[in-house]
Amino acid sequence: MRFLYNIFFDALFFLTAPYYFIRMRRRGGWRKGFGERLGRYSTKFKQSITNRDVVWLHAVSVGEVNICVQLIKALKPRLPNLKVVVSTTTSTGMAELLKKLPAEVGKIYYPIDRRSHVRRALATIQPKAVVLVEAEIWPNFLWGLQSRKIPHFLVNTRISDKSFKGYRRFGFVFRKLFAGFTGVGAQSEADSVRLMELGCRGESVHVFGSCKFDGANVAREHRTDVQRMLRQLGVPEEAPVIVGGSTHSGEEEILARLAKRLRDRYQNLFLILVPRHHERGREVGETLAKLGVEFLYRNEVGTNMTPMEEGRLECLLVNTTGELKFFYEVATAVFVGKSLTAQGGQNPIEPAGLAKPIVFGPHMGNFEAITAKFLASEAAIQVADEQSLEAAFEEIISDESKRNALGQAAQKVVQQNEGAIEKTVGMILDGIKLDGMVQQF
Repeated sequence: MRFLYNIFFDALFFLTAPYYFIRMRRRGGWRKGFGERLGRYSTKFKQSITNRDVVWLHAVSVGEVNICVQLIKALKPRLPNLKVVVSTTTSTGMAELLKKLPAEVGKIYYPIDRRSHVRRALATIQPKAVVLVEAEIWPNFLWGLQSRKIPHFLVNTRISDKSFKGYRRFGFVFRKLFAGFTGVGAQSEADSVRLMELGCRGESVHVFGSCKFDGANVAREHRTDVQRMLRQLGVPEEAPVIVGGSTHSGEEEILARLAKRLRDRYQNLFLILVPRHHERGREVGETLAKLGVEFLYRNEVGTNMTPMEEGRLECLLVNTTGELKFFYEVATAVFVGKSLTAQGGQNPIEPAGLAKPIVFGPHMGNFEAITAKFLASEAAIQVADEQSLEAAFEEIISDESKRNALGQAAQKVVQQNEGAIEKTVGMILDGIKLDGMVQQF
């Protein structure tokens, strides 16, 4: 089985490598740390883990980084001699790790799942335990952990319909991999049932809810003074502000069109667009220019810039990373991206934790259970198209009581669902203890 997987993986890897190299090059900074994807590490990193007991956490990208930050904060006091290494797959994930974690935490790129790369990575790092955030299942990596009898955990796990069908179709590969997890933290009862159907041992699966609820109010050391920025841009203090967060292709155009129409009724209305992938900034800027929108790129805004004429600018296009929460803080209304023209949705918890009224489209499949909680509590508005999105924004802007009720209800949902991080840490500590490792730490 492993032989066939590796033949298939190598063939697919070499066929698709040009496409991924192009994507990495477009995002920039791909050379830095590239060797880590092959299991090759700097002398400095290797020295930092020498003769240390290492726990390796993996956060695929930005969404999982906050969970890792919280897990580390909760684990470190309990395991003071612990050396933490965190890996990520994307350059944006790495940028967040560098911003949010101290220097003593090792930060690396996750190895490509070729047998030689994985073997080299595990032989170098020699982790005492591994924590994977969400359903990140790579066979060679998990086979490597199992053969070395390294406790490994799957946390904040959600199994989508598509993933469930895929894992079940190839159950002859994945059943033993799922069975090997020391502990699994599921987001919902439905996820726990699916995990056991896929091979997880019943005693290893626990329902903790989503760890992302705990991350809604994570403090940031480096803050962006958005209020001051808006005054520089000539946005009046009382102006309604719509924030489109983590938007995808097509959604920026929709938001720009409806914002122009709403400005006919709310003269000073201001739009802030934060694309999910900041490298799309130029593409989005061209779209705004064609629509005749007066906009400025975020990276053009400086502390020494001359204040702009009040009411002239219509939109700020954010082409930087790591600042979305600060823009949410000034929002009158929030649109959650990847839910109208794309499918899957983005995380609605962060603006909800700030008591902001949130609106999203019909495609929130990646956050199905979370979305259901908000809708059941009348803590969000779900719309079907551009017309209903505009109507939702107008209702929120014009009705202060509606706006406040939505925001307070959203914040309450977050508060009622906190606690998954502590439960997850407890599971990890219990799993380590069962493997006789607590004394080593």
